[in-house]
Amino acid sequence: MEMRYPYILIIGLIIIVIAIILKTRKTSYKDGTKVANTSFVKELPYFKKRVKLYKVILLSSKIFCLIAMLISCLLLARPYNVEITTDEEYNRDIFLCMDVSASVDELNYELVDNLIETVSSLKGERFGISIFNTSSVLLVPLTDDYNYVTDSLKKIKKAIEYSNDRNMNIFEKDDYLTTVNYINSGTLEGNDKKGSSLIGDGLASCVYSFSNLEEDRTRIIIFTTDNALAGTPLLTLDEAATISKKEKVIVYGLGPEFVKEKENYQKAVATTNGKYYDATTSSVKNIVNDIEKTSKSLIKKESQRKEVDTPTIPFVILLVSIFTLILLSKKVIS
Repeated sequence: MEMRYPYILIIGLIIIVIAIILKTRKTSYKDGTKVANTSFVKELPYFKKRVKLYKVILLSSKIFCLIAMLISCLLLARPYNVEITTDEEYNRDIFLCMDVSASVDELNYELVDNLIETVSSLKGERFGISIFNTSSVLLVPLTDDYNYVTDSLKKIKKAIEYSNDRNMNIFEKDDYLTTVNYINSGTLEGNDKKGSSLIGDGLASCVYSFSNLEEDRTRIIIFTTDNALAGTPLLTLDEAATISKKEKVIVYGLGPEFVKEKENYQKAVATTNGKYYDATTSSVKNIVNDIEKTSKSLIKKESQRKEVDTPTIPFVILLVSIFTLILLSKKVIS
């Protein structure tokens, strides 16, 4: 136990010692009226008993008074303990990796709509969003700020709605370009040469969006695409899946009814120890349930030094001392 203000305790002890010395000095009574023939009274058993009780009570009062004074000084000095705490969490890192080419809009819309409601059920996880078409964009880095993630999912949903709205009045909305470009900006870089829906490149880019891949952590990607390659990628889906397996990233794939080369898609995600899901109303819930079954990684946060006040025991002793003094004073009076 340490003191925040140890000098108060030292000053208090000095004052108490001085008070004890002054109190124990012998005093002589010069004034007053003497009572004659008290020897008879002093020999009475009852008198002796009361005198003995008085001395015990007086001594006890002095002891408890001394304790109360010492404890008061101790409390003024503010005792505390130093605690070193290291917060630990068992956690997962999860990325939503979305093919944002127009052919996957319906699938993405349903997925995002469901994730808005279910993302908060993945308590403790860090969540991120990566989107791709010709090129990849890290839309939301890994974070445990679920409000931020939810707001981003709502923006994606709104962007898909605007992109598929056939009402000509949609173009007159003040936020039309900003909303649509939320998922288009950056994802079509070089599409005149490389084409679009470069699926392998999108998955591999998402894998390398995880931080500190050398650390042993549970990493998961929820991957959506129709697997309709329309260009020349740097990596095929199989090659990207091999990279995922190497980096120990589990991929859960989601595809629409019209998904291309479904068996190849299923085989690729299976390579990562993941699973493929046909897009249904229960798909997202099934993915969440399967994610919950995966092991969690231990994340140790930075150690913190805390100074915690510990007045409880001294305060209880002070209360007991004061209460005892009150009882002793009543005993003397009675």
